[in-house]
Amino acid sequence: MNNQRLLVASFLTILVAGVGFAVRGGLLLEWGKTFGFTQTELGQITGGGLAGFGIIILIASLFLDRFGYKPFLLLAGVLHVVSVVVTAAATFAYNAKVDADPEAAKSAAFFCLFWGIFIFAIANGICEAVVNPLIATLYSKQKTHYLNILHAGWPGGLIVGALLGLVLIGRVRWEIVLALYLVPTLIYIIMIAKEKFPTSEAAAAGVSFGGMLKEFAAPMLLFLLFLHACIGYVELGTDSWIVNIMDNALGGKGLFILLYTSTLMFILRFFAGPIVHHINPLGLLFSSAVLAVIGLYALGSFSALVAIMVAATVYAAGKTFFWPTMLGVVSERFPRGGALTLGAIGAAGMLSAGFLGGPGIGYTQDRYASQNLQETSSELYQEYASDGANRFLFFPEVQGLDGLKTGPVLEKAKDSTQTLTDEEQAVVDSSFYGGQMALKVTAAVPAVMAIGFLLLIIYFRMQGGYSQIVLSSSKES
Repeated sequence: MNNQRLLVASFLTILVAGVGFAVRGGLLLEWGKTFGFTQTELGQITGGGLAGFGIIILIASLFLDRFGYKPFLLLAGVLHVVSVVVTAAATFAYNAKVDADPEAAKSAAFFCLFWGIFIFAIANGICEAVVNPLIATLYSKQKTHYLNILHAGWPGGLIVGALLGLVLIGRVRWEIVLALYLVPTLIYIIMIAKEKFPTSEAAAAGVSFGGMLKEFAAPMLLFLLFLHACIGYVELGTDSWIVNIMDNALGGKGLFILLYTSTLMFILRFFAGPIVHHINPLGLLFSSAVLAVIGLYALGSFSALVAIMVAATVYAAGKTFFWPTMLGVVSERFPRGGALTLGAIGAAGMLSAGFLGGPGIGYTQDRYASQNLQETSSELYQEYASDGANRFLFFPEVQGLDGLKTGPVLEKAKDSTQTLTDEEQAVVDSSFYGGQMALKVTAAVPAVMAIGFLLLIIYFRMQGGYSQIVLSSSKES
């Protein structure tokens, strides 16, 4: 069994998810312009993928100890291929119906995009369910450090995806750009094909399935699940939209923000070990939450390039350690839960991002952009409003702006040689306002997280300090 080879292959599975996520974020404007989606509908498409990710993490985690890690990773490779085929079919489904029934064509495109992304998310979810307990088992004495290294694959994938988007989106067919994540997929499949995999810590220690389930009776684990749901909302929900939101401020270069923040995350995650050694995982999470509040609110407040870059730096530093450090905390404090507790924590984050983060941030953009344009000119709003209304949870219905109508205007705004009319400028300003307000509203989520992590810090200090729980039979592989 080659630990390093398994670590690299696991890293690549996370990288594949990041590539697909980044490319999809860069394609949202094109999908809205081509198929006529509102921001809420685009949020439903991306959110469905994240929700699928969360559901499958939980399901796969139930069977990992019984069937082993390798079969699940091979299945994920197959599903990655299938997802490309289904997603790319959106264009063909749309073109086949658009002349006879535009609404049916739009529905057909939505169907293909939603389910293609959902299948991609299932593949990613299987990978996530496998590699977290795998790395925690391989490096049982340095879990937080190596889980952060593993999850450096996520920003690494975002970097690759953002670069692909900057170079290729608008120059080649979007289907080709999306399909390029199959390259690292084939590499990780080849790497694991003949490799031997270990059993999980909990299985090696003889913990039964019932024993794993008993871990969920702990109030602290339930509280950590809630906090990780907040992480899913603020990190993945925001990253789903950041390119689209910042495109207006940066003249169509919103992918630069994703590229920049991902580069910072990629570098910083390799240094989680020394940081945790000095302030422990909960101190790192509390500090990260505070930085995320400041960074998000600042991103929603400024339009000047220098101010945006400073805000993006603070936000990136804040979100860097959230996901893998939380996995480390759960693995260190609840090792008897094995793949099941790690799967549950990942599922909580992904389900929150899918059902709340993606759609919620899309809804917030629609709400404030529409409100702003109505205040500017009710006639102009009626001209650009979508035919249907959208809603989110218990919030009131909102009639967002039609992507088919706003898309060409937003594209025109990116071209410095073009001059916008007063009406077009109002549409651009309202769209940007909606995006900025969505970021400000989202800043409330890490504020809640900061309070939660502070409470945990106080609790552990009262108990004598934070420490890792080690199973008697677990050992460094």
